[in-house]
Amino acid sequence: MNVLRFLRPAALGLALGCAAPVWAEPARLLPAQSEIAFISKQMGVPVDGRFKKFDAVVNFDPRKPETGSVSITIDAGSAAIGVPETDAELPKPIWFNVAKFPQASFKSTAIKGLGNGRFEVAGKIDIKGSTRDLVVPVQITQAGGTSTAAGSFVIKRLDFKIGEAEWADTTVVANDVTVKFKLALAGLGPL
Repeated sequence: MNVLRFLRPAALGLALGCAAPVWAEPARLLPAQSEIAFISKQMGVPVDGRFKKFDAVVNFDPRKPETGSVSITIDAGSAAIGVPETDAELPKPIWFNVAKFPQASFKSTAIKGLGNGRFEVAGKIDIKGSTRDLVVPVQITQAGGTSTAAGSFVIKRLDFKIGEAEWADTTVVANDVTVKFKLALAGLGPL
């Protein structure tokens, strides 16, 4: 009986002319080899931070990028710059307001291949209840069964109400924040 459970979806997929096998699984994030970091400037001095907890669901065939999708969720309360006093402030309402908005997210709306492992991923980024369109350049490299998707982009923190009240002054904390990511994935198809 268990065989029938697998054959029925396969037969349906063939009947519908699906190009991808119906048993294809999303690529699996390898958290220990992945990172999402951010760089802001306070009074002109770069301040590095990172998110300690995040997840990604990547349904993506590098040879057919237009059929793929990417969804990333970030635990906003895991933001840290390594200074205990500042790290304690980041979850508060004036910054990430973690009690009301525990997660930030990115969901793709379109993926375009640019050649040589380069892709352009368009989507919606949601931070602290504000959603904006975003286009992210991504470079994928592969070695030893692991695919690494890396890139960076810039957001305007005030678009997301990060640093309100007296912290909205961009002469103290710059409005531009660079986000850098490296997502190590198992199970992604070949480039």
